Amino acid sequence: MDFLDLPTLWAFILAFAVFAYVVLDGFDLGIGILFPMFERGLERDNAMNSVAPVWDGNETWLVLGGGGLMAAFPLAYAIVMPALYAPIIAMLLALVFRGVAFEFRWRDPGHQRFWDLSFAGGSIVAALAQGITLGALLQGITVEGREYAGGWWEWLSPFSLLTGVSLVIGYALLGATWLIMKTEGSLQDHAFRFARLAGIGTIACVALVSAVTPWLEEAYYQRWFAWPSVLFTAQVPLLVAIASAAFFFSLQRRYERLPFLLALGLFALSMVGLGISIFPDIVPGAVTIHDAAAPEASLIFMLVGAGVLVPIILAYTSYSYWIFRGKVGHEGYH
Repeated sequence: MDFLDLPTLWAFILAFAVFAYVVLDGFDLGIGILFPMFERGLERDNAMNSVAPVWDGNETWLVLGGGGLMAAFPLAYAIVMPALYAPIIAMLLALVFRGVAFEFRWRDPGHQRFWDLSFAGGSIVAALAQGITLGALLQGITVEGREYAGGWWEWLSPFSLLTGVSLVIGYALLGATWLIMKTEGSLQDHAFRFARLAGIGTIACVALVSAVTPWLEEAYYQRWFAWPSVLFTAQVPLLVAIASAAFFFSLQRRYERLPFLLALGLFALSMVGLGISIFPDIVPGAVTIHDAAAPEASLIFMLVGAGVLVPIILAYTSYSYWIFRGKVGHEGYH
């Protein structure tokens, strides 16, 4: 098997799409999670204004990830979707609801309290559902032949709830560090405090999930601890420890950009750890990327499209963030 064959290449494309979504929509959802903790009025307005110019383009990567899974790995899509219908539908409904709340908050000031609650609730439910989906996938899906053979509630377990809560706290960390970078005054002071608390919670959750995951499947244990691969995998927790120490140092020194970058680094390392656990499976313990891949001609056809569209998406996303750089209120937007 060539390491860079078409199924592997598409697996990396989908992993990149998922990570891009987590990076770009994570701090957006994180602001919603923290929203009830901000003072009504200017603090909440500035928090929402910090993402107003860019928030609605972040779900592009979610569409790419879901659509790419269906097109590139149809067997995996056919197995995963029935197993995870409930949390996925909850996530999509929550994203729609928070989007409506985002717009109506400004256009219906008479019911602003309701829309604020809706924005926060939608953000929490979306983040929780995404984490539960990840946990349910990691703990294993019951597959017989080429079909899902589990029950309606198989996705719900202590481990999936742990990953769900962990992602909520992790997104809160991204949201707090984004606000440190984009705001000033009392809101920034509150963001520093929330970042410190969310940082402690995120690192604790990463450690707990990392300690449990290798014991879910024998394959996970072998991928992490078998010799000589352990020489590589051991670098991941080491880098997490270094990044964590640097993160709290940056908060203590009240740096504005570095905490956000280090928080993204923690998510990137978590993504690497996830890849170590499941690769080359796409349905852990049941289906590999090569078993689930579409025909080669289809993968080549889609690769041409992805080669054109992904750079375009990256370009306009980068441009929009560049245009709306700077502190809220200092660049004349919202």
